[in-house]
Amino acid sequence: MGITKHIDSASQSRKWEWLVFLRVALGLLLVFKGISFISHARELETMIVNTNLRRIDQFAAFLSFYITVAHLLGGVLLIVGLYTRVAAALQIPILLGAVIFVNRPGILSVEPEFVLSSVILILLILFLIHGGGAFSMDRYVKQHQL
Repeated sequence: MGITKHIDSASQSRKWEWLVFLRVALGLLLVFKGISFISHARELETMIVNTNLRRIDQFAAFLSFYITVAHLLGGVLLIVGLYTRVAAALQIPILLGAVIFVNRPGILSVEPEFVLSSVILILLILFLIHGGGAFSMDRYVKQHQL
Protein backbone atom coordinates (compact mmCIF):
# COMPACT_ATOMS: atom_id res chain seq x y z
CA MET A 1 0.00 0.00 0.00
CA GLY A 2 2.94 2.33 0.58
CA ILE A 3 3.99 2.21 -3.07
CA THR A 4 0.58 3.30 -4.37
CA LYS A 5 0.42 6.13 -1.85
CA HIS A 6 3.88 7.28 -2.94
CA ILE A 7 2.89 7.14 -6.62
CA ASP A 8 -0.35 9.01 -5.85
CA SER A 9 1.47 11.78 -4.01
CA ALA A 10 4.10 12.05 -6.76
CA SER A 11 1.48 12.22 -9.50
CA GLN A 12 -0.52 14.83 -7.58
CA SER A 13 2.50 17.04 -7.05
CA ARG A 14 2.92 17.58 -10.79
CA LYS A 15 0.54 19.15 -13.26
CA TRP A 16 -0.80 16.15 -15.14
CA GLU A 17 -4.27 17.45 -15.92
CA TRP A 18 -3.70 17.00 -19.66
CA LEU A 19 -3.74 13.24 -19.09
CA VAL A 20 -7.49 13.49 -18.53
CA PHE A 21 -8.01 14.03 -22.26
CA LEU A 22 -5.76 11.09 -23.02
CA ARG A 23 -7.61 8.88 -20.52
CA VAL A 24 -11.00 9.79 -21.98
CA ALA A 25 -9.78 9.26 -25.55
CA LEU A 26 -8.36 5.86 -24.58
CA GLY A 27 -11.64 4.92 -22.91
CA LEU A 28 -13.63 5.95 -25.97
CA LEU A 29 -11.33 3.98 -28.23
CA LEU A 30 -11.77 0.87 -26.07
CA VAL A 31 -15.56 1.26 -26.03
CA PHE A 32 -15.65 1.61 -29.82
CA LYS A 33 -13.38 -1.41 -30.18
CA GLY A 34 -15.69 -3.38 -27.85
CA ILE A 35 -18.69 -2.42 -29.98
CA SER A 36 -16.74 -3.51 -33.06
CA PHE A 37 -16.03 -6.86 -31.40
CA ILE A 38 -19.75 -7.31 -30.70
CA SER A 39 -20.48 -6.68 -34.37
CA HIS A 40 -17.76 -9.07 -35.51
CA ALA A 41 -17.79 -11.78 -32.84
CA ARG A 42 -17.11 -14.62 -35.27
CA GLU A 43 -14.06 -12.86 -36.71
CA LEU A 44 -12.74 -12.27 -33.19
CA GLU A 45 -13.12 -15.96 -32.35
CA THR A 46 -11.41 -16.90 -35.61
CA MET A 47 -8.57 -14.50 -34.86
CA ILE A 48 -8.14 -16.09 -31.42
CA VAL A 49 -8.11 -19.61 -32.88
CA ASN A 50 -5.59 -18.58 -35.55
CA THR A 51 -2.98 -17.63 -32.94
CA ASN A 52 -1.89 -21.30 -33.08
CA LEU A 53 -1.63 -21.63 -29.32
CA ARG A 54 -2.29 -25.11 -27.99
CA ARG A 55 -5.85 -25.73 -26.80
CA ILE A 56 -6.85 -22.09 -27.30
CA ASP A 57 -9.72 -23.09 -29.59
CA GLN A 58 -11.53 -24.60 -26.59
CA PHE A 59 -11.62 -21.19 -24.93
CA ALA A 60 -12.15 -19.01 -28.01
CA ALA A 61 -15.80 -18.22 -27.21
CA PHE A 62 -14.97 -17.37 -23.59
CA LEU A 63 -11.99 -15.22 -24.58
CA SER A 64 -14.09 -13.42 -27.18
CA PHE A 65 -16.71 -12.66 -24.53
CA TYR A 66 -14.07 -11.57 -21.98
CA ILE A 67 -12.31 -9.29 -24.46
CA THR A 68 -15.56 -7.66 -25.53
CA VAL A 69 -16.86 -7.10 -21.99
CA ALA A 70 -13.47 -5.95 -20.71
CA HIS A 71 -13.18 -3.40 -23.51
CA LEU A 72 -16.70 -2.08 -22.97
CA LEU A 73 -16.61 -1.98 -19.17
CA GLY A 74 -12.96 -0.96 -18.94
CA GLY A 75 -13.48 1.79 -21.50
CA VAL A 76 -16.41 3.26 -19.58
CA LEU A 77 -14.48 3.08 -16.31
CA LEU A 78 -11.51 4.84 -17.93
CA ILE A 79 -13.75 7.55 -19.37
CA VAL A 80 -15.17 8.47 -15.96
CA GLY A 81 -11.96 7.67 -14.09
CA LEU A 82 -13.52 5.16 -11.71
CA TYR A 83 -11.33 2.21 -10.66
CA THR A 84 -8.85 3.43 -13.25
CA ARG A 85 -6.01 1.16 -12.17
CA VAL A 86 -8.26 -1.91 -12.07
CA ALA A 87 -9.69 -1.10 -15.51
CA ALA A 88 -6.19 -0.69 -16.94
CA ALA A 89 -4.98 -3.89 -15.27
CA LEU A 90 -7.84 -5.88 -16.82
CA GLN A 91 -6.98 -4.52 -20.27
CA ILE A 92 -3.23 -5.15 -20.18
CA PRO A 93 -3.34 -8.96 -20.70
CA ILE A 94 -5.65 -8.47 -23.68
CA LEU A 95 -3.33 -5.94 -25.29
CA LEU A 96 -0.26 -8.04 -24.53
CA GLY A 97 -1.94 -10.91 -26.36
CA ALA A 98 -2.81 -8.61 -29.24
CA VAL A 99 0.76 -7.31 -29.51
CA ILE A 100 2.51 -10.66 -29.09
CA PHE A 101 0.22 -13.15 -30.81
CA VAL A 102 -2.29 -11.42 -33.06
CA ASN A 103 -0.77 -8.27 -34.54
CA ARG A 104 2.77 -9.47 -35.07
CA PRO A 105 4.56 -7.37 -37.67
CA GLY A 106 6.14 -8.94 -40.71
CA ILE A 107 9.87 -8.97 -41.27
CA LEU A 108 9.94 -5.81 -43.37
CA SER A 109 6.59 -4.27 -42.54
CA VAL A 110 4.87 -2.93 -39.46
CA GLU A 111 1.12 -3.34 -39.38
CA PRO A 112 -0.98 -0.33 -38.27
CA GLU A 113 -2.91 -2.56 -35.85
CA PHE A 114 0.39 -3.53 -34.19
CA VAL A 115 1.30 0.13 -33.71
CA LEU A 116 -2.17 0.95 -32.34
CA SER A 117 -2.12 -2.04 -29.98
CA SER A 118 1.36 -1.09 -28.77
CA VAL A 119 0.40 2.54 -28.11
CA ILE A 120 -2.74 1.46 -26.25
CA LEU A 121 -0.67 -0.98 -24.18
CA ILE A 122 1.79 1.77 -23.24
CA LEU A 123 -1.07 4.11 -22.28
CA LEU A 124 -2.70 1.41 -20.16
CA ILE A 125 0.57 0.87 -18.30
CA LEU A 126 0.78 4.64 -17.78
CA PHE A 127 -2.72 4.76 -16.27
CA LEU A 128 -2.02 1.65 -14.20
CA ILE A 129 0.85 3.56 -12.60
CA HIS A 130 -0.62 7.09 -12.58
CA GLY A 131 -4.25 6.33 -11.79
CA GLY A 132 -7.24 8.47 -12.71
CA GLY A 133 -5.63 11.83 -12.22
CA ALA A 134 -7.01 15.11 -10.98
CA PHE A 135 -10.39 15.00 -12.73
CA SER A 136 -11.66 11.51 -12.03
CA MET A 137 -14.25 9.71 -9.97
CA ASP A 138 -11.38 8.02 -8.13
CA ARG A 139 -10.28 11.40 -6.81
CA TYR A 140 -13.86 12.45 -5.98
CA VAL A 141 -14.53 9.25 -4.03
CA LYS A 142 -11.19 9.56 -2.22
CA GLN A 143 -11.91 13.15 -1.17
CA HIS A 144 -15.52 12.51 -0.11
CA GLN A 145 -15.17 9.32 1.89
CA LEU A 146 -17.44 9.12 4.90
